[in-house]
Amino acid sequence: MPIETRNPATGQLVRRFEELGDAELESRLARAAQAFREHRKTSFAWRAVRMRRAAEVLERDKEKLGELMTLEMGKTLRSAVAEAEKCAWVCRYYAETAELHLADEIVPSSATRSWIRYLPIGPVLAVMPWNFPFWQVFRFAAPALMAGNVGLLKHASNVPQCALAIESVFREAGFAEGVFQTLLIGSSRVGRVIGDARVEAVTLTGSEGAGREVGAAAGRAVKKSVLELGGSDPFIVMPSADVAQAARTAVSARCINNGQSCIAAKRFIVHERAYPEFERRFVEAMRGLRVGDPMKADTDVGPLASEQGLREVEEQVSRSVAMGARLLCGGRRASVPGLSGWFYEPSALADIPPGAPAYGEEVFGPVASLFRVRDVDEAIALANATTFGLGASAWTQDEGERRRFVEEIEAGQTFINAPVASDPRLPFGGAKRSGYGRELSQVGIREFVNLKTVYLIDHSG
Repeated sequence: MPIETRNPATGQLVRRFEELGDAELESRLARAAQAFREHRKTSFAWRAVRMRRAAEVLERDKEKLGELMTLEMGKTLRSAVAEAEKCAWVCRYYAETAELHLADEIVPSSATRSWIRYLPIGPVLAVMPWNFPFWQVFRFAAPALMAGNVGLLKHASNVPQCALAIESVFREAGFAEGVFQTLLIGSSRVGRVIGDARVEAVTLTGSEGAGREVGAAAGRAVKKSVLELGGSDPFIVMPSADVAQAARTAVSARCINNGQSCIAAKRFIVHERAYPEFERRFVEAMRGLRVGDPMKADTDVGPLASEQGLREVEEQVSRSVAMGARLLCGGRRASVPGLSGWFYEPSALADIPPGAPAYGEEVFGPVASLFRVRDVDEAIALANATTFGLGASAWTQDEGERRRFVEEIEAGQTFINAPVASDPRLPFGGAKRSGYGRELSQVGIREFVNLKTVYLIDHSG
């Protein structure tokens, strides 16, 4: 895939980049190794000053950076600016908490003293996706750099300017040259970088296929990996819920980022007593969304990020309808005056038969799958009837149902009466084929450290 910016709203090429040559890639790997030797010696206080400065740069330039995100992958400008602000949040969070999260832990034993120490491991490769081109990177980079590691970014090939802008943010913040570097390379060269002896670990957010390749490469090299893959998240509504609020939230939860989010609600599992009202409200709200130019403030849903992505959504919907699914709204490309990009109407399907793409696959666009169930048992069974297990949202006022959803839904996170969202203070990651390992919180910063046991016998006294 070429490394280039192509405006999703128009389909037009904006800028193309040449891949790094072998010599330049070697130079950057060597620079990362050298930078780590120095960066690991810096104090938490020194790193925190620079991480807070990164947050300031992000907030200062949020409009410009937001426009860049919108230009490269089509998210609405409003959401892109909010993404830059969220990146500033994660920078400040780890500037304030990294030292506490990685403090020595005293463990009583037969030694005079024994403790756990958390030490940085070295250069970490991040293979990141286009859908949240800043947030996905910063939620890796902020804890990694604060832990004393250095970062190497292989970003998605359709957001190269975002990748370079992120490197510039860290450089302006005062981190030394080589502490965070963007590698403009294609996917075919990722395995080589993972296998390089100077690279200590790899983290990937992306598709299941990409996760298999990166995980296999890391396994061959016996290196730590964290994988955050796809999701087909259930959104369960029970009779005790506020159905009107649930329906409003469901629409925004499905269409966040133009429907291109791993943790977007995708399968809406509604108790039969709540279903008629939910379907009516949900479909009415989906039809009311404004599809248009993502740079305009009144646009609710912009284009999909690529023509290939648009074709995949079209195929999944058409195949599902051909297999018997009922189309409630949408189901076709959207026409936007003056623009010829990759737009798709907000859509909803019901009566979806098992085996249809919309039944269990991840549909990466503004397409909702609605299901009617008889009771909590059927709701949980259907929620788990997918190979994915990233997140789940359940709406109920019944304490017994809440306990069951928390205990029995197979997912990395369950949100009750709220949509699934990432928060720097909480661990983020999936179960089943949605990947392994965690990002964010204390758990995330400890993924890429050497957890060292120290056992000391003191004979001085």
